[in-house]
Amino acid sequence: MDAVENVLEILQEAKEPVSGEDIAAQLKISRNAVWKAVQKLREEGYEIEAATNRGYRLASEEGAFTPTGVHMQLEGPARQAVIDIRDTVTSTNTVLKKIAETGGAEGMVVIAQQQSMGKGRLGRSFFSPKGTGLYMSLLLRPKFSAEESLSITTAAAVAVAGAVEAVCGLPGQIKWVNDVYLRGRKVCGILTEAAVDFENKGLHYAVLGIGVNLREPPGGFSEELKEVAGALFYGETPPGAKTKLAAEILNRFFKLYQALPERTFLEEYRSRSLLTGMEITFTEGSHQGEGVVLGIDEKMRLVVQQKDGGKKAFSAGEVVIKKDFLDKLRETEFEQQKGAEKV
Repeated sequence: MDAVENVLEILQEAKEPVSGEDIAAQLKISRNAVWKAVQKLREEGYEIEAATNRGYRLASEEGAFTPTGVHMQLEGPARQAVIDIRDTVTSTNTVLKKIAETGGAEGMVVIAQQQSMGKGRLGRSFFSPKGTGLYMSLLLRPKFSAEESLSITTAAAVAVAGAVEAVCGLPGQIKWVNDVYLRGRKVCGILTEAAVDFENKGLHYAVLGIGVNLREPPGGFSEELKEVAGALFYGETPPGAKTKLAAEILNRFFKLYQALPERTFLEEYRSRSLLTGMEITFTEGSHQGEGVVLGIDEKMRLVVQQKDGGKKAFSAGEVVIKKDFLDKLRETEFEQQKGAEKV
């Protein structure tokens, strides 16, 4: 930890005000360094009171979503992350791609409070209003081939689904390939953009974008989104939940990323598959069809039992769950949540 994180940890644990002298002695730093750390924490949104002859007291951290707060909860390989939180950007992926092109190091993370041009798959936009979501991109410089880049996205889906469960207490599910669902509704989209290094046939870099809906925007989702989109929480986001979610995602993803391109996450991906057993319609290029999803194969392809009796495995395409199946899923999720609340 750096001085700012160490000072924050001392203030979080203290039941009484702590003098700058005592903090300096504990951390073996100067009192001026303590003062600078306190000023930095105040800039980040922490309410820290200072009383003459008594010391510093952490009055509130509810309004703080900060690099320090996220970084303090990181573990293992995720500790390499360098976190930059910004108010408004066009797209966190766009910002980070520019940083990547100028030599940015692996592990850089850009998080925005809102995006004016958030990106989704197939050129779609990702609705990113202020105060309602976590919009985050990670810069990666993978050592494996471009063909293995799909593993980045699927590993991220597993990381997000696990993080959602850790924060909400409800199981996150994955709609192949990379959408995360909760209570039968989409709460997260994931988009990986990469630049190929033609000399070594690998990736020059990859930028992994993750957008999670924490709560519904004021007035609810638009007509276009309301039948599909959902959020982690009803009403306001609980204090600290956004920080915990960001840290959980980073901790889980970087552990999986260390093991890529080996798909150590495959079994969890399968166990969280939203589509397995569902009746779907699918589009692959110009081909359209219907069938029941049998599962995910070793190459991360969706395996479908088609209406004509044949099996098909495909690695790219659009999938829509039949409405009857989706309605039943949402009813089941609702009943499970009511049961959990009674307990």
